[in-house]
Formats: sequence, structure tokens, C-alpha cells
Amino acid sequence: MLYHPCLGCHNMYFGTTTHYTSQIISAVPMAIEGGLELPLVWNCGGYESIEIIKLLDGIVDIYMPDVKYSESEPAGKYSDAPDYPSVIFPVLKEMHRQVGDLEVDSMGIAHQGLLVRHLIMPYDLAGTKKIVEFISRELSPETYINIMDQYRPCYKASDYPELNRRITIREYEEAVIMAERAGLKRGFGRRK
Repeated sequence: MLYHPCLGCHNMYFGTTTHYTSQIISAVPMAIEGGLELPLVWNCGGYESIEIIKLLDGIVDIYMPDVKYSESEPAGKYSDAPDYPSVIFPVLKEMHRQVGDLEVDSMGIAHQGLLVRHLIMPYDLAGTKKIVEFISRELSPETYINIMDQYRPCYKASDYPELNRRITIREYEEAVIMAERAGLKRGFGRRK
């Protein structure tokens, strides 16, 4: 029996591979001709070129973007990306237009759709309320959102006292409440 690198896999995962987009687009038809039937997952930082995302229409089955900020001021201050909101929100709309809400089978395995990951930051510096309201109103209340609590201060976080700590249980719970009030219901839950 020949070794097949995807044997037993549920998907083909591309993590932060935007710089290889042209090669991936060129290789996918050959892979399909060779028998590739797995859903293609595009995991990215979300701060992407809308043109690149449009090139992936019909190629990517599952998008997994990170969404970090809803406001220009913290995006500029902490990530040198003051245009972050004007980039991320249209990108999310395009991703959702292409693949829709996340679809999973009876085993819980995703086959198609959008899975948004949102990192909670201390003092709500990410602007969670605006993010979850945008997702519910502009994409779909059925959007799957992973509200992530694993922020930890590293690199230059010590330069900013407001970033130089982990989030609290209360901050996480408040983010979940914001998502629930916005009408979202998939992909997040309360800590045990």
C-alpha cells in the first residue's frame, strides 16, 4: 500500500499562507485531478487583501480568520494597523459571501463555512461588542465564533500597562454576554 499524506485527515489546512496564494491556486486543480476531495481550510490573521480573498472564491471551503480590533485607535497603537477595521470587516463579508455559515456533519466535522476567531483583550481593547454586533448583523447570527481567552502579555506588552496582564474570567464572561446579546449562539460557551 502506498503512503498517502492525507489518509485519515478531515481537511487540508493552510495556516497563514497568504504569501503562497498563487502557488496554492495553481496547485489545487492538479491536486483535485489527483484525487484530492478534502475541504480546504484557510486559516489567516484576517488582516488580508480583499483581492487575495476574492481570488480564493471557489477554492477555499472553510475560512478561519482572526478578528482582533473593531477600532482604529487601538489597532494603530498596538499593531501599527490603524486601517484594521476598514480592512477586516469587508474581508469578513467576502469570506462569508463565498462559504456561508459553518456546516458540520453529525460527527461535528466541518465541511464548509466561516469560523471567526476573536481574541479577548484586557479592558476590552479589542472592542468586542462592535465585532459581535457586526458579525450578527452583517454576516449572520448563525456565524460560528470562537471567543478566545488565551491572550497573554509578551513581546512589547510591558510597554503598555493596559496590555501587561492576562484577561480575567469576568472579561471573558462579559464577551460571551456581548455575543449572546448580539444574537450569536454558535461556537462559544461559558467557562466551567
